[in-house]
Amino acid sequence: MDIKETTRPLDGASVSAFLRSLPARPLLLGLGEARHFVEELGALRNEIFRHLVEHEGYRSFAIESDCLMGLVVDDYVTTGTGTLDDVMERGFSHGFGASPANRELVRWMRAYNEEHAEKLRFFGFDAPLEYWAASPRQALTALYALLDGPLPRTVVTRETLDTLLGPDDRWSNEATAMDPSQSIGQSADAQRLRLIADDLVALLDTQAPRLSAEDRERAALYGRTATGLLRYHYWMADASSARWTRLSALRDAMMAANLRAVAEHGPALVFSSNLHLQRNKSFMSFGDQMLEWWSAGAIIETHLGDRYAFLASALGTVGDNTPPPDTVEGLLSTLPWDHALIDARRLAEAITKTVPRSSHDFAYFPLDPDHLDMIDGIVFLKEVADRE
Repeated sequence: MDIKETTRPLDGASVSAFLRSLPARPLLLGLGEARHFVEELGALRNEIFRHLVEHEGYRSFAIESDCLMGLVVDDYVTTGTGTLDDVMERGFSHGFGASPANRELVRWMRAYNEEHAEKLRFFGFDAPLEYWAASPRQALTALYALLDGPLPRTVVTRETLDTLLGPDDRWSNEATAMDPSQSIGQSADAQRLRLIADDLVALLDTQAPRLSAEDRERAALYGRTATGLLRYHYWMADASSARWTRLSALRDAMMAANLRAVAEHGPALVFSSNLHLQRNKSFMSFGDQMLEWWSAGAIIETHLGDRYAFLASALGTVGDNTPPPDTVEGLLSTLPWDHALIDARRLAEAITKTVPRSSHDFAYFPLDPDHLDMIDGIVFLKEVADRE
């Protein structure tokens, strides 16, 4: 089979045709990044999202960024709260607010909402963490405030909650990433806070009828973020060899929980690393260890089944780095289009004798030819600027 038979130039028509080829209309359509900060992919993503909104009924966008910071962006695009400059500074983690493509996306979503009654929504779906975790203060105190009344005070007083949390910098100590002895995640205060968070989440279920739909949504986000962060901090203090595998798995599980909430507003476009959206197990070299865990995409598919679809991205020439002809990226580089949409499962049947592309860029994740049949489609960019 000629690989052209598996491929179409990437445009709105090919995106719609791809959606029609799936066994079911996805609630979550994942668009993976082979590497973060590829502006050409960000611009292409914006075009895809605009088409999905205008022609396929999509109303939500989710990105691999802090879920609590994302509330700032959502408030802006839905109500106009704040300024674009402020939102790009305070509404994104991982440096994503500096991306021109992300800025253009937020600007367009706000402009769309100013002219339409049915609003677009913006979600961050990553946990508030990098390799270390943030303080659970924002999530816990916001949940407590939404549950305000006599019942929360039977769980804990606000004064006691503040005392147990203490200074935020003892939670956000970056040194804990490599030194578990500096983490407070298994201290008596942290252990008690885990029980309090669990009790407050249980209390939320009993109080849900008196809350507005918006407050229920936010309280649920605060609850799962608080419990997730405290669980993550616990394992930050673990000194066993399983520490980083466990932390990697917990992060993706938190992502998946946030994506399940996004799916309730579906259909949504989800933008994140290929590594987090893929269906197969994730593997990553970390020092002298090989970490192995299930990604958020794999977890979410256990809940959504064929209502989850995954488009991986792949890059051809990056700067002056051209993919070898015996890699998937090398074969796709022979296509006549700058941007192409490939049926990955048909491609898996069409090609043999390919090898994984190697890269010295630790942040770049090439396609694995052994797992093409676990991808629904590939968004291929023939040439991008070098980001190294």
